[in-house]
Amino acid sequence: MTIAEKLKTLPTNAGIYIHKNAAGKIIYVGKAKNLRNRVRSYFQSSRNHDPKTRQLVRLISDFEFIVVDNEVEALVLESNLIKKFRPRFNVLLKDDKSYPHLKLTNEPFPKVVITRKIVRDGSFYFGPFLPAALARRTLNLVNRAFQLRTCEIEIDGKLPRPCLEYHLKRCLGPCVKGLCTQEEYQEAAADVKTLLEGKNKELAKDLEKRMWQFSEDGKYELAAKYRDLRDTVIALSETQKMAMTAEKDIDIFGFYREKQRLALQLFTMREGKIVGRREFFWEDIVEDDSFEVSEFFGEVLSQYYSTDYVPLEIHVPVDFEDRAVLEKALTERRGRRVRIYHPKIGTKRHLVDLVTTNAKVAFEQRFRVLKPDSAKVLEELQEILELPHFPERIESFDISNISGSENVAGIVVFENGKPARGSYRRFIIKTVEGANDFASMHEAVSRRYRRSVEEKTPLPQLIFIDGGKGQLSAAAAAMGSLDLEQIMLVGLVKPPKRHNEISHLLIYGREDSPIPFDRNSLAFRLILQIREETHKTAIEFHRKRREKRDFTSELSEIPGIGEKRKMKLLREFGSIERIAKASVEELAKHLGPKAAAEVAAHFESQRKLARSAAE
Repeated sequence: MTIAEKLKTLPTNAGIYIHKNAAGKIIYVGKAKNLRNRVRSYFQSSRNHDPKTRQLVRLISDFEFIVVDNEVEALVLESNLIKKFRPRFNVLLKDDKSYPHLKLTNEPFPKVVITRKIVRDGSFYFGPFLPAALARRTLNLVNRAFQLRTCEIEIDGKLPRPCLEYHLKRCLGPCVKGLCTQEEYQEAAADVKTLLEGKNKELAKDLEKRMWQFSEDGKYELAAKYRDLRDTVIALSETQKMAMTAEKDIDIFGFYREKQRLALQLFTMREGKIVGRREFFWEDIVEDDSFEVSEFFGEVLSQYYSTDYVPLEIHVPVDFEDRAVLEKALTERRGRRVRIYHPKIGTKRHLVDLVTTNAKVAFEQRFRVLKPDSAKVLEELQEILELPHFPERIESFDISNISGSENVAGIVVFENGKPARGSYRRFIIKTVEGANDFASMHEAVSRRYRRSVEEKTPLPQLIFIDGGKGQLSAAAAAMGSLDLEQIMLVGLVKPPKRHNEISHLLIYGREDSPIPFDRNSLAFRLILQIREETHKTAIEFHRKRREKRDFTSELSEIPGIGEKRKMKLLREFGSIERIAKASVEELAKHLGPKAAAEVAAHFESQRKLARSAAE
């Protein structure tokens, strides 16, 4: 069916539409109150279209649509599809950080855990916590002060004795009958919820009320417990800064833009106090007048709040068309009225201006200090290393193993000063036994560039080798065997006992003239970024290999679990921890009932041994 024929069949319902190019790739996802009117508008006269839309229409070869019940459902579906397919012509919320939240689980005996994913499971989520270490500190405070459980066992009150956590006064002991009733435990969980909601004053007053009540009843030990809890909550309140008058959960946005680059700032305010900040950056937005900031904010906010905590108020620097629809969607998700304000005067506007100022500072740091023009940085690098060619493509190698076991290599690629992650490679070292980094480097370099020569893929102008003279010589021997001596090899030499740093650069053939490492130089900062990326790639691959080895060795102890079943469990669950937590029913979906019972019984016995050792 042609596009013209499809346009005639479009319904007038609300929904989303998906534009595709000639290769069938999704290039744009949009929403509409009326699909027929909205989609047809793309294929009418282009005189009223902005340059971005004209370019989009030229590439459309096909489209699809999905009908939904209302605008809110369209907004949510649009956001999900944009995140999934990352279409070229949509605004994408780019953030390389995933901040942790605290989750108060939806169970008869709840517990608090750290998570980076929010799902609709009836639990309560709090955050994000910035920096991430704040989540761990808060979790430790909750466990120490309110004594919620941290274990994975089913709480039925039938255990004969509590574990060590109870004796350390870090758990109320609901697993043993008589130590803690469900009502007492639920009261502690409710206190934790109030604390994590940021209602410190309300909680402190309630704890003080209970303290006096127990004191009047002559239960002085319990009174002392609530006194200490009250003091802890008050102390926590006093450590928070930057208070304002309205005690609400508020997110405040500000932005700063120059040409194709834009910095977005978000301040998170809880109980009237600014407790965190997030930054987002774009480098490829439309440069001409067709860029609409209001449309940009509508798309960004719908993507951001599709997975993150929803506050009661959101303050934005510009108004946007779908503000009312987004308010309705967020209200449904939060379960309480959510308002999105575009303040023009007063305290709210002052806060938006403050965040905007911070966005400008972040822009300066990101694009003028930390990420200046890549060509200038590479020219500086070319001058420092006396490279005969401009280093348009740089590749870097690192070896990772522990005493020779699970020996792997990580290879990263930078093109025009930026990571080309689709070109990264990871090798399992096959011909080297034991901890021989020199031989391992020779194998990795040989395999990498032998294939490049055979397949005639692009070769780099510069190669970094993580290591000293030995690794550098091994890499040079590999390059010589492939007649690729013309490519410069540079060793990144680490100082003794300080493996996360670089002391100097060693150019192959010029080992007698090492180049000192200057962290203040932009070219050296790029080298450090490349080295850290390479090290991370190699370490992560090595860790996965080691976890897989540990996984298979643990499962080898279970009768009836052979290699095929091991690999099946690995594919389905991903880690030994997840299998250990899985129920018999979950395991039986991938194994026979007998084998599933064997696996579950094995890990249950392991847990009992661990509890016995703790006691």
